[in-house]
Amino acid sequence: MDIDKFVKDLLKQALHLGGDVATFNASTPLLGSLPELDSIGVVNIITMIEDQLGCSIDDDEINAEVFETFGSLVSFIETKL
Repeated sequence: MDIDKFVKDLLKQALHLGGDVATFNASTPLLGSLPELDSIGVVNIITMIEDQLGCSIDDDEINAEVFETFGSLVSFIETKL
């Protein structure tokens, strides 16, 4: 699985982002930089991760650091594979 592509597709679908996600790299800031990444956006992303990977994410696993950058989100999702 190409995890970067998976996460870019996930963000594009969950947040209704355009082609800008193609330029995201590990240091691309997310939380606070994407207006679409609000509380509803976070819930959408978590739900899609659980549905697409068949995993469960506990409330205590989610914090601002997970969504700080594209790289931190990729790292979190890798732990769920």
